[in-house]
Amino acid sequence: MSRTALLLMDVQKATIGQAPDGYLSRAVHALETARAAGLPVIHIAIGLRPGHVDTHPRNKLFGALPPEVFTPDDPGVAIHPDVAPADGEIVVRKNRVSAFAGNDLRQILAAQDITHLVLAGIATSGVVLSTALQAADLDYEVTVLSDACADANPALHETLVNDVFTRRGRTSTIDEWAQTLGS
Repeated sequence: MSRTALLLMDVQKATIGQAPDGYLSRAVHALETARAAGLPVIHIAIGLRPGHVDTHPRNKLFGALPPEVFTPDDPGVAIHPDVAPADGEIVVRKNRVSAFAGNDLRQILAAQDITHLVLAGIATSGVVLSTALQAADLDYEVTVLSDACADANPALHETLVNDVFTRRGRTSTIDEWAQTLGS
């Protein structure tokens, strides 16, 4: 039997502006659904070292960031207060797009005997895509919550949700997922 965890990814003060109106309430709904079911919640957040000594200039995304962004002194690095971790919930910092990059997420999942990852976050074409692909390659069962993910490009979001993620796992709305938790 699989043990499931919700990965709520990159819902930070600095990234919430990339999400469409109404997204935050859906992220809260996904979080509350997981908590009500007693599922582990792991918050994933971008966190870079001061001066970005952990990014390379060749990295088009992270290498182009101003050196003060997503560092410990940046207020935007904080997880949005509406989805802030509750006592006992794990926060994992990452230094690339994938939730697995530059951290001990795999070790945490193994220690918790988690085999099924439910993914939500900003952006569908960023952390959700890269994490879903890597998780599937690492033999995790993957569910992407289509309405708890957001992207600046709505057409790309729809393509990923309807065509790409279904090849590596499954997609579900929050309410559909909630119904499976009661069975």
